[in-house]
Amino acid sequence: MGIFGGVQMMGIVCSIVRTKLVAMWIGAVGVGLFGLFNNALEMLNIATNLGVRTSSVRDISQAAEAGDRSLVARIVAVVRRWSLWLGLGGALLTIALAPALSHFTFGDSDHIWGFVALSAAVLLMALTNGEQAILQGTQLLRRLALSTMWGTLGGLLISVPLFYWLRERSVLPSIVAYAACNALAAWLLRNKQFTRPAMTRRQTAAMGAGFVKLGIYMTIGDFAAILAAYVFNAWLNHSGGETEVGYYQAGYTLINRYTGLLFTALGMEYYPRLARVVGHRERLRVFVSQEVNIAMMVLAPVVALFVLLREPVVWLLYTREFMVILSFISWGMLGVVMRALSWCMAFVMLARGDGRTYVVTEGLSAVVFVALGIVCYRQWGVTGFGVAYTLWYTAYAAIVGVVYVRRYGLRLSRGSLLSTAWTLTVALAMIAAVETGHTLPAVAVALTACAVAVWQFRKNWR
Repeated sequence: MGIFGGVQMMGIVCSIVRTKLVAMWIGAVGVGLFGLFNNALEMLNIATNLGVRTSSVRDISQAAEAGDRSLVARIVAVVRRWSLWLGLGGALLTIALAPALSHFTFGDSDHIWGFVALSAAVLLMALTNGEQAILQGTQLLRRLALSTMWGTLGGLLISVPLFYWLRERSVLPSIVAYAACNALAAWLLRNKQFTRPAMTRRQTAAMGAGFVKLGIYMTIGDFAAILAAYVFNAWLNHSGGETEVGYYQAGYTLINRYTGLLFTALGMEYYPRLARVVGHRERLRVFVSQEVNIAMMVLAPVVALFVLLREPVVWLLYTREFMVILSFISWGMLGVVMRALSWCMAFVMLARGDGRTYVVTEGLSAVVFVALGIVCYRQWGVTGFGVAYTLWYTAYAAIVGVVYVRRYGLRLSRGSLLSTAWTLTVALAMIAAVETGHTLPAVAVALTACAVAVWQFRKNWR
């Protein structure tokens, strides 16, 4: 958690620095171009990678748990070849769609060659995803963290002189350079423990079909979430205007992206560990309950401090114009707690390779998200976004909980449920104190949450 939390935080700092430099040296045009090209790259990467970055970790982890080095070597070779195939396919698709992407994104044909250049980044990202999946599946987590860190820093260092000298023309070269640095770092720090086995293309295709099939299900689930976000933003823009969309995006980024650092950090070790024991029900149950305990142990002080310091955080990252989202942030932190609970259980679906169930739960979640967002905004305005976020993840936790109990026959431990109840109590107490203007009780609750977390860490460490 410490390693990947630090890497994620460094990535955000690099992103802030890059955005600041673009704004200073290129202006709003550069920021807009970066956003448009990066959004297109993200969509192309999701569509063409077929979820292999996540789904292949399961197969590698299970082979490593069985102690079969020859099987692990074959899977590693398959992941690398499939990553190359998907990367080449994605690059060719990007080139073929370049005219359409230019017209759809910019309304003209002036950026066709820009999207052709973007195809190189699509290929490089696919290769990076493959090597990172291998590192995660074989539990070389420190090397994975170093790969991410050096790739991010290298991309920033190369981009700075490009921004200064090329100005507006630096946007695409810097995006490709960033992808190249990540690919180079992943290649230099790749897992070199396994020799390449002799395998035909047919054997490679057949062996990779399993994780590709699961990856396709995951891609569909991710697309459902992206589509739901697009639909809600479009509705909000029509109903409330661009300003309301801006408030929503600002608040959502704060409660979803920055607290999401914890989930990303924990998940790097948690997911492959689940995949290794997925055939042992009792070990699986214990690991999920342990992860809930750890997540809640960390979240209690984080939620308390986030709510207590919400005003300086918004002022630091945005402007005073965005103070209207303060209540949105407070109520949304309750949803972060429910997100952590549902997140710990939802990973079991991926560890078991239950792609169809994953698609169904994600589809239901997308529908609930849109419906609650519309209803709560109409009822409470901007504050309603936070209420909707909490109700959404409460509903999602219930959906995933039914799958966890009914389909898999698993239960959360009493201790993990008590940890969740404690964190929810801390969040509710903080919201009540801050929303009513009682600063001293809020500080007392935050200090208590921090003290309990320190005590729990010391107790578990011993």
